[in-house]
Amino acid sequence: MKRNLWLAALFAGLLLSGCRIEIHSAPAPEASQEPSPAAQSSSRAEPSSQTENSPAGEGGAGPSASAGSAAPAGETDSEAALAIALENAGTPKADARNVKVERDEENGVSVFQVEFETEYGDYDFEIAAANGEIVGADYEVDEEWLDRLGGSPVTLEEAKGIVQGKVSGSRTEDIQIWEEGGGRGRFEGELFHDGMKYEFEIDPNTGIIFDWNADLRE
Repeated sequence: MKRNLWLAALFAGLLLSGCRIEIHSAPAPEASQEPSPAAQSSSRAEPSSQTENSPAGEGGAGPSASAGSAAPAGETDSEAALAIALENAGTPKADARNVKVERDEENGVSVFQVEFETEYGDYDFEIAAANGEIVGADYEVDEEWLDRLGGSPVTLEEAKGIVQGKVSGSRTEDIQIWEEGGGRGRFEGELFHDGMKYEFEIDPNTGIIFDWNADLRE
């Protein structure tokens, strides 16, 4: 009887032991390799902003050039127009102040309006954009500056040569000039050339053109 009780207890213990083995020997489920939707959202890379901030030529647009900053091939640009006006006026660039150069149209001609001031006078020019020709000019030098600007006396014929030098292609025989008295005296005159009318006054004591007007005539 004791043997039977012992065998029964042993058999029950084995059963109980087997159950424990079955329970604890079962493999744990493997962790999923796919990230959760929240993890996918947080790990997704943001779009790069390099294209927006990169310089031009490296994938980004870069700063756009301002329209009209360069003249078409063969045309005069604003810097050249200013240089032409300064040369014609006989004015050093260092003397010019309050300089304005603006694109405009005059009598159907595209021009640069060039304006600048000096201590001794104000200057206005119209320069054709197509070829750099002066199609309008108006300036006057204060007479009190004539001696300070310097120069040497000139005759009527020499005064003609000064005007011819300012108007490319003109001839001295086409220049009308005469002498006017009063004050320090002056030479006055006019010239018609290539559709332009020029009127001027020249100081005989210095050879300086102190009053100059040029208009394009139809």
